[in-house]
Amino acid sequence: MPESHTRTQTKSKTQSKTSPDIDPADTPHPGRTDIDPADTHRFVRVRGAREHNLRDVDVDIPRDALVVFSGVSGSGKSSLAFGTLYAEAQRRYFESVAPYARRLIDQVGVPDVDTIDGLPPAVALQQQRGTPSVRSSVGSVTTLSSLVRMLYSRAGTYPAKQPMLYAEDFSPNTAQGACPNCHGLGRVYEVTEASMVPDDSLTIRERAIAAWPPAWHGQNLRDILVTLGYDVDTPWRDLPRKDRDWILFTDEQPTVPVYAGFSPAETKAALRRKMEPSYQGTFTGVRKYVLQTFATTQSALMKKRVSRYMVGSLCPVCDGKRLKREALSVTFAGLDIGDLSALSMDRLADVLAPFAQGRFEDGAEAAVLDRATAKADTARRVAAGGSAHQAAPDVRRTPNLSEEKRLAAQRITQDLVSRVATLQALGLGYLSLERSTPTLSPGELQRLRLATQIRSNLFGVVYVLDEPSAGLHPADGEALIQSLAQLKAAGNSLFVVEHDLDMMRRADWLVDVGPEAGERGGHVLYSGPPEGLRKVAESTTAKYLFAEAAPVRRTPRTPTAWLELRGVTRNNLDGLDAKFPLGVLTAVTGVSGSGKSSLVSQALVDLVQDHFGEDAPAPEDESDDGEPQVIARSGGHIHAGIEHIKRLVRVDQKPIGRTPRSNLATYTGLFDHVRKLFAATPQARKKKFDAGRFSFNVAKGRCETCEGEGFVSVELLFMPSVYAPCPTCHGARYNADTLAITWHDKTIADVLGMTVEEAVDFFADESAVARPLTLLRAIGLGYLRLGQPATELSGGEAQRIKLATELQRAQRGDALYVLDEPTTGLHPSDVDKLMAQLNGLVDAGNTVIVVEHEMRVVADADWVIDVGPAAGEGGGRIVAAGTPQEVCQAKDSKTAPYLRRQFEA
Repeated sequence: MPESHTRTQTKSKTQSKTSPDIDPADTPHPGRTDIDPADTHRFVRVRGAREHNLRDVDVDIPRDALVVFSGVSGSGKSSLAFGTLYAEAQRRYFESVAPYARRLIDQVGVPDVDTIDGLPPAVALQQQRGTPSVRSSVGSVTTLSSLVRMLYSRAGTYPAKQPMLYAEDFSPNTAQGACPNCHGLGRVYEVTEASMVPDDSLTIRERAIAAWPPAWHGQNLRDILVTLGYDVDTPWRDLPRKDRDWILFTDEQPTVPVYAGFSPAETKAALRRKMEPSYQGTFTGVRKYVLQTFATTQSALMKKRVSRYMVGSLCPVCDGKRLKREALSVTFAGLDIGDLSALSMDRLADVLAPFAQGRFEDGAEAAVLDRATAKADTARRVAAGGSAHQAAPDVRRTPNLSEEKRLAAQRITQDLVSRVATLQALGLGYLSLERSTPTLSPGELQRLRLATQIRSNLFGVVYVLDEPSAGLHPADGEALIQSLAQLKAAGNSLFVVEHDLDMMRRADWLVDVGPEAGERGGHVLYSGPPEGLRKVAESTTAKYLFAEAAPVRRTPRTPTAWLELRGVTRNNLDGLDAKFPLGVLTAVTGVSGSGKSSLVSQALVDLVQDHFGEDAPAPEDESDDGEPQVIARSGGHIHAGIEHIKRLVRVDQKPIGRTPRSNLATYTGLFDHVRKLFAATPQARKKKFDAGRFSFNVAKGRCETCEGEGFVSVELLFMPSVYAPCPTCHGARYNADTLAITWHDKTIADVLGMTVEEAVDFFADESAVARPLTLLRAIGLGYLRLGQPATELSGGEAQRIKLATELQRAQRGDALYVLDEPTTGLHPSDVDKLMAQLNGLVDAGNTVIVVEHEMRVVADADWVIDVGPAAGEGGGRIVAAGTPQEVCQAKDSKTAPYLRRQFEA
């Protein structure tokens, strides 16, 4: 019989929408399912689950219910929900489709579990970053772009005598639709003298040609110029124009003798005497080097480097809209498809609503570019590298449509408005159809996919979700709860891995895993209705879920100075002035899309980096699809206070690596010390093995089958490729000779297989290794394995690894730390550990600014800046600023009611 500690109470009230005037504590829960533990056919029965750290788990989980899997980070809840339940559902799917798929099951992996009964088909909605292609957009992910293209094809207003276009003609990703000048990118690129030589007061020897490669390759090209007789010691601007043009733009590639280390006079003399050169060198013009490197390099780092010297500008043919002129000449509601796609979904719904209701005259009257539309168009132009002062496009009102076009327009716009409403309900109304998916957070992407599932009308399915509340403001979380209730009401089961306490309270059933992380977890502490967890003393979750009162709040620290920004312009920020206190911990809040990340992670970082003369951060849309990325810059300036900051540390959630070859041990640098320990053993010295032998990136020590990755890529043809353990080394990464060397009876592969928690004890006497391990544990990452591939790490885990790496530095104070949602993916107990580290940074004389949705963190901050009040065009201004106690009383703030709960508990 299913394990249950108490019967659930039925609640039939529906969840009301929360507004700033309603205390969320008073809002009712969505209807809970009355679950009878005796009704065994309604349960998924798991027996003997041993995936990852699970300890022979037996558990019964109800179907047709909202089930939340809780527990500290690394406790095993994802191993149960995704690694066992979803993996088994996927395996059964493979068995049903084709013999080819069945042959691959052993390679892909089978969950380690004895039996699972009553498991319906499953759909996984996991946290993952967007596709690296900038051609992928919100419109393509949601398939809304297909409907919009159909709308313009079938019901658009065409110029006189222009034949009808097909839907494909309105896609920038097809040959027949793309602008022929920019090939559907919206931008054109060139390499100019100014981009290649940013400081013309320098000489070539002083590296005036910034676009040339660094280190030996750059020196080689300079030495070749000396041989060719060019002056490398005169400031660039004083060189003859003819010489400058040849060096930068020539396609010639002469091969000449090079005399390494010789002065120009010595080189001239050596040439006269026909001395034997150091080597023969081939010259490449600077522009040719940039373009050739970008087109051929396999290194993402090199590609990013040379892309800095490629200047992007708005395509003059399509005006940045990516489509051929014939497609842009067709309008609907007075807008071409480029302008319509640039609108936020909230605005799009307003534009299309009259047509969906059959009110074509009202729609035609409203078909003018209003201020919101013009603002969206301007933002798109500026983001594409154009001018904010270009004229808005011609606006033509939609004339009377034929009956056939009216029917088509009404049918398509009804579908569009209905689908957009689902996205709006999930708090995504601030996004536009043309928004590139690499710029979306994992949480935004997951909610886009969730909206698609809501529209699919499937029933009898288990949806397995990975922290759907991640990146969500509590106000947006209300809409998420409603959407999940809608899926459940349609006859589906929802298995949700979640840290959010409100989500747990609203669940029908809780499965709490623990008690701790890694080897100290893996047990199901409780399975039953939420209230029953109160009696489970071992549960860390229970301590936070049923806290009788909020922790005692300390007195906010007093700022030592203020950093003032003036006229900030970025995304939906338009001439904003902002003040950040220094020497304290500041939380920047606001609903999703309000502009808080634009203010902190983009504008603040840009302006401080500009002051220090540092390189711009990598572009948000890190594409490897063969197109250069133009880094958007923020407008505005620092008015005061920058003299109090000596260093900027931006700790973001970008991956620490893109392949299984990159991991926690290599990123933090601790693996260098580990390899030296192995190389110093008597066994290794006897065989003359150096530290390089114990690197899985070096041929002499690694497994040759997987080349040290431990995994091989398995092509599934009809599905995305997956990584499977190497058939030779079985994931160990090394060859047999290397694995024969042990240190304290452990091989190098054993060490990589240790969790941070285990490694702290194992390396207790080795300070160079123990220090970073201790920091990783202190920041809540004790459950991660040292060799855990970067591809398995969440954005939040990657961010905390970066923070732990930064904490190894000696703290000198006066540094500005910027973090964007550092609590993502953290259990409340791990949030406490993180806050202890951040407060330690402040106490050491630094400034910490976090963009955050977790109200417990906000309540513990010294200062709060609330951005909003709404998302997109409805946000972009500072609604309230002050201590947490002051901000929670702000009337116009959507954050205030939720922050107030922290002080009223």
